[in-house]
Amino acid sequence: MQKLADTIAIPADPNDPEDFDITEEALEQALIERRERMRMRGAQAAPTKQQVTLRLDRDVLAKFRETGPGWQARINAVLRAAQV
Repeated sequence: MQKLADTIAIPADPNDPEDFDITEEALEQALIERRERMRMRGAQAAPTKQQVTLRLDRDVLAKFRETGPGWQARINAVLRAAQV
């Protein structure tokens, strides 16, 4: 289980010397964002996937990772489409 951090980050304007006051709205928004980041997926009732070790060319892996989160699912989709 992941423990919540004791501190939260609130965006500040480094060019504004008076940007030290935190509004209640900014604090609420920061708390909402922290909760969203901390959400964890629960255990699957019936696992549908199997963990394996797969060796891929570096350039292929880099291209998938460049596409952002979900790159592993996209590799899975490409492999599924290539089934013979």
